[in-house]
Amino acid sequence: MIKKFIRKILGVKDKPARDLTEPIVLGPEEHGIDPKLVSSNAIRVTSSLQEAGFKAFVVGGAVRDLLLGVKPKDFDIATDATPEQVKRLFRRAFIIGKRFQIVHVMFGQDLLEVTTFRGAGEVNAPKDEHGRVLRDNSFGPQHEDAMRRDFTINAMYYDPATQQVLDYHGGIADIRDKTLRIIGVPEARYREDPVRMLRVVRFAARLRFNIEHSTQAPIAVMAPLINNVPAARVFDEMLKLLMSGHALACLQQLRKEGLHHGLLPLLDVVLEQPIGMKFVTLALESTDNRVKAGKGVSPGFLFASLLWHQVVEKWTAYRAAGESPIPALHLAADDVLDSQTEQLALQRKIASDMRDIWSMQPRFERRSGKSPYKLLEHVRFRAGYDFLLLRCESGEIDMELGEWWTAFYEGDASERESLLTSERAAPAGAKRKRAPRRGPRKSGAEATAGGNTDE
Repeated sequence: MIKKFIRKILGVKDKPARDLTEPIVLGPEEHGIDPKLVSSNAIRVTSSLQEAGFKAFVVGGAVRDLLLGVKPKDFDIATDATPEQVKRLFRRAFIIGKRFQIVHVMFGQDLLEVTTFRGAGEVNAPKDEHGRVLRDNSFGPQHEDAMRRDFTINAMYYDPATQQVLDYHGGIADIRDKTLRIIGVPEARYREDPVRMLRVVRFAARLRFNIEHSTQAPIAVMAPLINNVPAARVFDEMLKLLMSGHALACLQQLRKEGLHHGLLPLLDVVLEQPIGMKFVTLALESTDNRVKAGKGVSPGFLFASLLWHQVVEKWTAYRAAGESPIPALHLAADDVLDSQTEQLALQRKIASDMRDIWSMQPRFERRSGKSPYKLLEHVRFRAGYDFLLLRCESGEIDMELGEWWTAFYEGDASERESLLTSERAAPAGAKRKRAPRRGPRKSGAEATAGGNTDE
């Protein structure tokens, strides 16, 4: 009231609120999108829908990336056609989802996600006791669909046919200002879907954008709501975060916003320990480098790295209690996997890969007889070996062990026999001679290349 009175006295007129039902329309000379960056299959889908009399646009993160001059990895399509109408237009189309119905349209191995414009139906949608939307398949006009999207930079629509961008919430301005801003009232949007708080972190770290104050302010208080989200959804979002190419920055942002508790809670302790910090940093840098180079990344190797020092801590405790090293390691692995599977919904394949990588580590100490040859035949040897190199490089164990295994792994039959002979000749307790290096030593990112790809 006082502000209005002062503005009236000074003759300052209130700026009228922009009509959010009408978009700002930008042509190619204004937005600068390179049409060559648009997937031919995305053009095929939008064209087919438009020829059938429907509206159809490339939407969301793909438009954001195109505006940033980056070729998108995925292209999502938004349309006013219902899922059933979309399905009828394409030979390989499948309706999926319970919470939100979407259509997957396949062209060979290329998958495009097609969604029908969402209506403003969250008010009457089924919710849990914390306000999280459980199911909502109401459809509506395009401006309501834009309102339903999470951030302004993800709420723009691009029509490949006209090369126009439709911007309902000032997304273009926020991209130019490098600002991440949620649409609507932040507290309400986070309550509807707490995973949005994790998405804030991922986008801010990946794009190097600043989080707008009102978007950031409620996160620390509302972070516990993530505990009410199904573990499988949290795991999917964590996987996107860790494989974004900016994993280390994302984890640092998670800690800054207070979101790491309940996700990888003991990781916070690890990151405060010199050796643990270096180990995790090397693993994440390796992953980031592989993602940026367009190479494959193994979730099993990544999570084995993140949780390794939890295993080491329990492994040490079991050995101190009198357990033999190998059984102690298996018990430690069981403890960590049991607790993290419940929290993160780790898939069985990923957990199996993690267990294999961990269980191989004591076997690298056996460098005599047939043991090294048997270990070489292990289906996950390369992942275990790369994991060993991370342990060496972080200072957890002596570098000599990793160098010996590098020479053995890369050597021919005579070189391997020579290495085994030198092991037998070394007196008990004597410091072994370092294995000869074969060429320049690899960096941490290069050394873990094999373990960070599915075999």
